[in-house]
Amino acid sequence: MSDRNKGIILLLVSALGFSLMGAFVKLSGDLPTAQKAFFRNIVAAIITLGFVLHHKERLFGKKEHQKLLLSRSALGTVGIVLNFYAIDRLVLSDAEMLNKLSPFILIIFSAIFLKEIARRFQVFAVIVAFIGALFIIQPEFSVEIFPYIIGVLGAVFAAGAYTFLRVLGNKEKYYTVVFYFSSFATVVLLPFTILFYEPMSMKQWAFLILAGCCATVGQFGVTLAYKFAPANEISIFFYSTVVYSALLSIVLFGQIPTLFSVTGYIIIFGSSFYMFLKNNRMDMQKAK
Repeated sequence: MSDRNKGIILLLVSALGFSLMGAFVKLSGDLPTAQKAFFRNIVAAIITLGFVLHHKERLFGKKEHQKLLLSRSALGTVGIVLNFYAIDRLVLSDAEMLNKLSPFILIIFSAIFLKEIARRFQVFAVIVAFIGALFIIQPEFSVEIFPYIIGVLGAVFAAGAYTFLRVLGNKEKYYTVVFYFSSFATVVLLPFTILFYEPMSMKQWAFLILAGCCATVGQFGVTLAYKFAPANEISIFFYSTVVYSALLSIVLFGQIPTLFSVTGYIIIFGSSFYMFLKNNRMDMQKAK
């Protein structure tokens, strides 16, 4: 099997992991968002701790990378809380697609903070993607729009976290980065969890533990996938998350996306596919 195909399979597994995480978070019921995010992260921290100890790596990375790791973790923690809030209140596939705006927002952040030149086709793709988001949100300027705004903000903070990850590159092992992030989020969310704690049934405990396990599979999958193949060759397959989430929404929750939402999915996916083709064409021209 080629490295590219290995990367694609890992990305499909990662997407399934994140979709199942969202489903289990939603299935856990009416619990505070911080509490859900806390248990998702403490499970991930415990799992990744085993990897760090097994490979005898530093628990919290190298001293010179602390600012990058801390910034990535802080933004990522806020992003997860906002994403969980949106998952609880929206159709699962809507929340997932809004979260998938982060690669487009990353282009903007990379241009502003990393001084990377945004090409004309990337700017066009970003504009089209946000038009697609409007189809999902269907803005009416009422209180019902609030969870959609939170979903978009979750993508903004996720893009901020990915910006710091780009600067970090391969300077730290992937399991160290995941452990640092999960541990940071656990510590930050602990006071809120204690303050607003709601007693949980055995079923809710099981759902949140499963959410943490699936999130870890998702994080490991996407990290390893990009070690086998460049992001611009395989990243389009990560949008399978929305397909998985749409099916889970229908089967588990009886939630059927509206026609406007599906139109938004197609527009955002089409924008991403356009960038995917353009990036591949540019790489082929460079290789000649």
